[in-house]
Amino acid sequence: MASLFTFDHDPPRVDSPWKTGQGSGQRPTNGRSVSTGAIVESDQSSDAQLDRLEAEPQDGPIEYKLHLLLRPRRVYKTMNTTLVVAGSQASRNGQGAKPAKPPGASLASSNQSRQNRLQHLTTQLLWRLQQSSPHHTTARGDLVIPKLPQGDAELDVLEQPGKLLPGLEESNGALYEIGVADDGTFVGLTKGEMDESMTTLKIMAASLGCRVEVQRMKAVGTCQWVDSTLGLQQEDLWVAEALVMPIISSQTRASDKDDETNTAPRRGVSTTEQIRFVLTGPTTSGKTTILGTLSNGTLDNGRGLSRINLLKHRHEVASGRTSSIAQELIGYQGNTICNYSVDNINEWPDIHDRAEPGRLVFILDSAGHTRYQKTTLRALVGWAPHWTLLCIAARDDGPPSSGTHSLSGADGAMGVGIPSMDLAMAYLDLCLGLEMPLAILITKTELATRPQLKDKLNAIFSKIKSTGRIPKLLATASCEGDNLAHVPDAAQTKMKNEVIDAITKSDGLLTIVPVILTSAVTGMGIGLTHALLKSLPVPPSPTAQDFASLTLNMEQPAALFHIDEVFDLSLSRAQTPSGSSENAPVVTGYLRFGRLSIGENVVLGPFPADEEDDGALIPNDHPSPGYGLSIPHPLSAEFARLSVRNTLTASKIEGEWRNARIVNIRELRLPVRTLEAGQAGSIQVVFEEESNEEMPDTEKPKKPGTSIRKGQVLAMPSQHMIDTGLSLQASTGFTASFRISDIKNLGVGTLVNAYIGMARAAARVLRVVRQRSGLDPRHVSSEANDDVFGIHDHIELERTKSEADLDEMNAEYHVSLELISREWIELGSRVVLLEGGTKDKSGLEGFVGKVIEVRVVPTRREWTETARIAPGCDWERSV
Repeated sequence: MASLFTFDHDPPRVDSPWKTGQGSGQRPTNGRSVSTGAIVESDQSSDAQLDRLEAEPQDGPIEYKLHLLLRPRRVYKTMNTTLVVAGSQASRNGQGAKPAKPPGASLASSNQSRQNRLQHLTTQLLWRLQQSSPHHTTARGDLVIPKLPQGDAELDVLEQPGKLLPGLEESNGALYEIGVADDGTFVGLTKGEMDESMTTLKIMAASLGCRVEVQRMKAVGTCQWVDSTLGLQQEDLWVAEALVMPIISSQTRASDKDDETNTAPRRGVSTTEQIRFVLTGPTTSGKTTILGTLSNGTLDNGRGLSRINLLKHRHEVASGRTSSIAQELIGYQGNTICNYSVDNINEWPDIHDRAEPGRLVFILDSAGHTRYQKTTLRALVGWAPHWTLLCIAARDDGPPSSGTHSLSGADGAMGVGIPSMDLAMAYLDLCLGLEMPLAILITKTELATRPQLKDKLNAIFSKIKSTGRIPKLLATASCEGDNLAHVPDAAQTKMKNEVIDAITKSDGLLTIVPVILTSAVTGMGIGLTHALLKSLPVPPSPTAQDFASLTLNMEQPAALFHIDEVFDLSLSRAQTPSGSSENAPVVTGYLRFGRLSIGENVVLGPFPADEEDDGALIPNDHPSPGYGLSIPHPLSAEFARLSVRNTLTASKIEGEWRNARIVNIRELRLPVRTLEAGQAGSIQVVFEEESNEEMPDTEKPKKPGTSIRKGQVLAMPSQHMIDTGLSLQASTGFTASFRISDIKNLGVGTLVNAYIGMARAAARVLRVVRQRSGLDPRHVSSEANDDVFGIHDHIELERTKSEADLDEMNAEYHVSLELISREWIELGSRVVLLEGGTKDKSGLEGFVGKVIEVRVVPTRREWTETARIAPGCDWERSV
């Protein structure tokens, strides 16, 4: 399953194998004893009855170590706990004792070998800590190996915890059983050796931002050795259990700031370039199959073998149709392709490591069947891809094309019976209408004849040229399936000369439309596709000032994160002061602008206001209906000028925005401290509880964690908003501009579905106004004469048909809509309107426009407050 966020529903639990009668994989009935870190003798009566533990589990957060010494053990004369007594260096594979070596040739005799052992032990500790984490893994590039201590003063510094390694925030810790063999036998260490082992463990843990707590210590036997000065010596042998726990509120060393200037910094933000693609196209066009070939580095067998790992649901595997949005990651370092065909790449963090500092390509595979139109539009509109990859099959398997590209099915059902060519053209119309950078992959070329391919390309090129864009056909004479691990030099050169240079010389990213002939079976065009993904330019990062004026920007957040999916999880025990579970949902999506970091305070919403929640039983995954549906609210032309002057416009609506704190961030599954603009990832938050100590428990408000839904936003208020006490304001309506003449057929009162950002909201049409074009002789400067009908209608009879058609083609329509529920809407956002209540269309015949004005209508509480403060205030003029 490919997804932006993955987690283990039941991660291994950190439970002591010392619990009598309980296995290491079960939860103990009573809690652990926690010490301050000093070695103390266990007083648990059950410990005295144990003479060994269960064998060490291969997986999980429990590690058995004979010792953690960075030097060779002394040679013992006798040890009553084991038959191996002469400084045994038993290996982890269970082999017998090695013969004693002279001191000069012993293991860990040099500083270099000691450093290598410390590195191995630290990596092993990191892996055990990850085993108790339900979420992501940590990339190896983040690991900082501690230095060997040179003295007591340096030892004290190394034992102080540093910054917590990203990715360990959710870890519940790891248990170390020291002095215990792999099979669970109590071997034991002397007091001096135990102290050294504990010191090594503390240094290792401190380098990862963790602490060590000794849980128990038990004497298990005695030993004897011959000292060159004192003669025969005897001492007790001890085994100990130590708990390594991450420190969430880490008190870093005082010298951390100085160290950061002299050593390589730990990963705070991903510096690898990230570009986001969406794969779209009709069903059976081979989108998931081509993505499987690109991400797995293997060719398909002609029956969809390469796509199996990308399908999320069982019914998708059975039907072969994608019904959800699958996500996959591909990296490029030079001409090397970093995908799952490369050794030691098993997870996305591995791709991060290999691709740095190259490029990361984040690809979203959308559904193709018209039944899943909501999923398709959520990918194209909600995810705002940098580039769209439209897949069109070279051979049509359905009924012949009607020639008019109508989307009405033969049986009237939604998209059923539509010729595949007509459906492909409908997808092309939608992609061109969205005005996003576009590339086209012609798939399944091995099945098409030359005339079929020629007819298909002619239809596609004609459609592209009609919008003023230029198609660029790219094809290779030979198949490229022999080498799927590198981008061929010829393909890279061809891409640069014919596409990248043309884009650079053009006015923008919309002018050139690359078209590649591909086959996932023969490998044709796969190298060119990799070169395309590696080379296409990334659009500039958006900012909060892109669409809002300087005046309105004061009410814009400093950072805005669009929410796609929600995972209702609990905070790990390591992150809560009491050690108990706490609701901490994880949201996935992308950061539109700004930057977000762990520990920052944010707001999340919009939620239904408290007054709107009373008595309402609304499912969590649907927006709550707002007020004013039956009362039209005329559009105010002065909203943009007057909204800032009226502080009540940006006043806080109780319960609409809820405060939270960021506790974890993942950038494409990689643990980071900061997410930058344009990056996709997951964010875990903890809601701040309001102070209601005087209220009875029955009257306290319910925690809002479970009511998060897709389409909401996570935002960080700007400093101006914090200083002035202003709050974000959700919208109840908006006006959008359309250059589609068919929009005039929308009647007042028509219900439509509006796709804006990640939100899908029901809306009602309030007004449709045709703007005067420069070719229209009726054009006047006054806005008072902008009605649909006017006194100059008879002039239309004097105009020629060609003039009227040209005028209609260039006409602009402004449509005012009222939302059923309050949503977050930005000026300049792309919007797609779909008519509701019809079943004879595929759902792709939408109206694509741009939001030019946002309206805020007061709630009942604001009406009451305004009437008290300013009687007679006209909301229609003040908002």
